[in-house]
Amino acid sequence: MPESGAGKSGDHPTLLVRDREGHDLLCFLEHLIPVEGQDYALLSPVDTPVSLFRLSDEAEPEPITEVASSEPILSVADVVLQEHDLVLVRSAITLTVSGELEEPDQEDLEELEEEDDVDEDAETFELLVSFMVEAQEYGLYIPLDPFLVLVRMIDGQAELLNDEELDRIQPLIEAELEEREWPD
Repeated sequence: MPESGAGKSGDHPTLLVRDREGHDLLCFLEHLIPVEGQDYALLSPVDTPVSLFRLSDEAEPEPITEVASSEPILSVADVVLQEHDLVLVRSAITLTVSGELEEPDQEDLEELEEEDDVDEDAETFELLVSFMVEAQEYGLYIPLDPFLVLVRMIDGQAELLNDEELDRIQPLIEAELEEREWPD
């Protein structure tokens, strides 16, 4: 298993993030942002992040935010993804899928953006696969919005933030990024 720390994948620096349970998530370094004398980084996963939803004919898909690694749902998802030459990875922070995925259809994305009834704050997802477990349908969805991970950098190592620090730092990071994009 690779060490946590900076590396190179082509021209993109990568960092390995590890959660408290020992799960890893390999990420590309998108932005390094100093705030209040501390370096923070915005990272994007190398593999494709996915979200698990419970599906129902009567209601909107219901996100499942916590699922144990040994859960039967994930075992079935593993088998279904293998049929598509994909692998489900129980990563830190999120589930990811490794393998060659088809790019989302640009026309579909443009249609979603043009719809008047789309809530600008709502996340949009594309269904990757659906499957049945014990008479219940589930789906793995790919978020169409960028999936970014905010971490604290300590001696070249990426450390996840606790909820309190995330709530305090996130607005400062967003303000810094806006200032970088829109200089006066």
